[in-house]
Amino acid sequence: MGKNRLEAFSDGVIAIIITIMVLEMKVPHGDQLVSLKPLIPVFISYVLSFTYIAIYWNNHHHLLHTIQQVNGPTLWANMHLLFWLSLTPFVTGWMGENHFHRIPVALYGVVLLMAGVAYYNLVRVLVKHQGKNSMLAKAIGKDIKGKISVVAYAAAIPLAFLNEWISMSIYFGVAALWFVPDSRIESTLKG
Repeated sequence: MGKNRLEAFSDGVIAIIITIMVLEMKVPHGDQLVSLKPLIPVFISYVLSFTYIAIYWNNHHHLLHTIQQVNGPTLWANMHLLFWLSLTPFVTGWMGENHFHRIPVALYGVVLLMAGVAYYNLVRVLVKHQGKNSMLAKAIGKDIKGKISVVAYAAAIPLAFLNEWISMSIYFGVAALWFVPDSRIESTLKG
């Protein structure tokens, strides 16, 4: 089957996720700039999560650009990814509202870890469906960046109980690692 419905559905779910996150940011009571101060953790959480959702959308788009067909396992692997991404508004809100307390920060890491694992799984399912000599397989290669990300998230979860700011630094660091779109696919498409 073609990839268009999968792509359109995924785009719609990701748009809803971003919409939910922004709607969770409550308008402060008061008309002074100082009224915004309690919202700083909420805003920081939102910016981090918006960045992650944008990274996933961008890389998902590039990933699907390399293929023409999907199969049943691909649909389920994609739904697995969307499930974990759909939890982002909840953990974002909880973490921001509780000023980066260690338990919400750790749970945020669990969602990032599981989304990373789900994306990795989606890539593997697509490579299996497309073949080991496909453009996608060549573009992905050993996926060192993906593996580093998953390991970093796994490390950040227990570290949140020692110091939540270490975990937050890891989350921001991994986001920075992925902020520039993955050029492997674009390079392969041009070559």
